[in-house]
Amino acid sequence: MGVAQAAAAHGYSVLVLEQTALAAGTSSRSSKLIHGGLRYLETDQFGLVRECLQERALLLKLAPELVRMRSFYLPLYKSTRRGATQLRLGLSLYSLLAGFGKNTRFRGVPQDEWQDLDGLTNENLRAVFCYPDAQTDDAALTRAVMRSALSLGARLAVPAHIEQADCGGDGVTLHYHDGQPQQCHVRVLVNAAGPWANDVLRRVHPSPPHCTVDLVQGTHILVPGRLQRGIYYLEAPRDRRAVFVMPWRDATLVGTTETVYRGDPAQVRPLPAEIDYLWDTLAHYFPQHRQGQRQLLDSFAGLRVLPAHPGAPFSRSRETILLPDREHRPRVLTIYGGKLTAYRATAAAVMARLRPSLPGRTPVADTRTLPLTPA
Repeated sequence: MGVAQAAAAHGYSVLVLEQTALAAGTSSRSSKLIHGGLRYLETDQFGLVRECLQERALLLKLAPELVRMRSFYLPLYKSTRRGATQLRLGLSLYSLLAGFGKNTRFRGVPQDEWQDLDGLTNENLRAVFCYPDAQTDDAALTRAVMRSALSLGARLAVPAHIEQADCGGDGVTLHYHDGQPQQCHVRVLVNAAGPWANDVLRRVHPSPPHCTVDLVQGTHILVPGRLQRGIYYLEAPRDRRAVFVMPWRDATLVGTTETVYRGDPAQVRPLPAEIDYLWDTLAHYFPQHRQGQRQLLDSFAGLRVLPAHPGAPFSRSRETILLPDREHRPRVLTIYGGKLTAYRATAAAVMARLRPSLPGRTPVADTRTLPLTPA
């Protein structure tokens, strides 16, 4: 949707093919955060963090009804893998990359406030840090971006799917189905199909290059009870991964997991072991959830697209990969990965990469100033 908005803003004709419904996949199954990715500093992804923090600041202005700042609490226990000095350094760098503004300062939470942190256990608690980041309704934001694209002249076909794409010298002849067979000629095909990206490439002739990727499942659970103070950034006791516990509507959302997925992307479902993992993390830090029977209001799973690598998904790069079918005047461009927070910056990078393939147009809008509003 971001690429559609950017292309339409540049003055181009745009057709979006959506296979089921808007925000039906991972776009509605994320952790619902607009953030820089504090934990990515540990893997030296400074450029990604800075870009996301800049995009966060922009989205706060463009979509104030959809993106809101929240207080994030980062507790330090005796068993926490990172020490107080490391956390302070990380939070200081995070603030520096964000520009040291009103929405960047962190603080230590005084001990006399610990009992007010939504029931967070104080056992072996050594310190608590609080820093600002943002939360969104991911599905509503996706739909808002698509509405913006449509207002600029883009067209949407849904449900629709590509049957075949034939590359020629000046573009792509596209055969698709939206209830009946259709055909059109386009200068560029942008393959933003997420976990289906390589499936789309198999329908393109001649066959473009592709990346070997892993689909990594992220599961969330929704449980009764609403947190009042903010969002909690916790270390899962089993493996020290980051898990967020956050208010979501009138309940509490807990996520996420990282499990390599091998099946049909349309069939991804939360695994019992993932639900146990998230519940155990919640109960470890919030003792009120240890009592009585487990109560689940909902659970859902989405898929990340990450470069194939033998290491743990948690440690892999989150940088977006743009892969063209050819270096000079690409006709097909595939997007691998990407973060919700940086969707607009990714779309701008796509348009820059495609400029040699497209005719000159007079821009009709700038995505840096286009407001995004809920329906």
